[in-house]
Amino acid sequence: MAKQSILGRISQLAKANINALLDQAEDPQLMLDQMVRDYTNSIAETESAVAQTIGNLRLAEQDYREDIDNAADWGHKALAASSKADQLRAAGNSVDADKFDNLAKVALGRQLSSENEAKSAQPSIASQTEVVAQLKRGLDGMRGKLTELVAKRDELVARSKTAAAQLQVNDALKSINLLDPTSDSSRFEDKIRREEAKVLGQQELQASTLDAQFESLEDLGRQSEVEARLAALKSGGTGAITS
Repeated sequence: MAKQSILGRISQLAKANINALLDQAEDPQLMLDQMVRDYTNSIAETESAVAQTIGNLRLAEQDYREDIDNAADWGHKALAASSKADQLRAAGNSVDADKFDNLAKVALGRQLSSENEAKSAQPSIASQTEVVAQLKRGLDGMRGKLTELVAKRDELVARSKTAAAQLQVNDALKSINLLDPTSDSSRFEDKIRREEAKVLGQQELQASTLDAQFESLEDLGRQSEVEARLAALKSGGTGAITS
């Protein structure tokens, strides 16, 4: 995967407007589930590509340090060869002195080559370092979006469950309103009141019957008194009549 395509994918995913996408979705929860899967897969693929890019950068940095170390090493060898040549020349051995001077020149050539390789690698290393920094920032943005997506999905699921529960409550309330159990209790109360009224009527009827019986007893008593007084009159007595 090319660096530019990696950066392009990271930029596109990190800048995704989740709310705008949800507004266009027929089923937001299903879309969020799919987006979470896509983001997770994309992050995994991007992490692999970024890891490879970082690995390439580290190899380039190792080569750069190796070139710097080689340049320093060849410099030390050139100095040693040149010093040896000076010693031999001072001793009158110009032939061997020339050989060591030639060795010093070879070492200096190798040093120059290593320095040039290190110098030419610097712009590439600087560019790759910036790319890696961008990739890392992009990955952090993608991970942040994934966290946002998961939170949005969980919130939506919770709201959906709450709404479903509320619908069940509303349906139950509608059923209660349709059945109207208070009307049944009212009818039952009316039935009890009618029974209570019947009891009152019976009690009143019984009371009136008792009153009539006592009244008949009183009539019998008066009639007996009248009969007694009549018998007294016939016998010629008046003591039974009182004023």
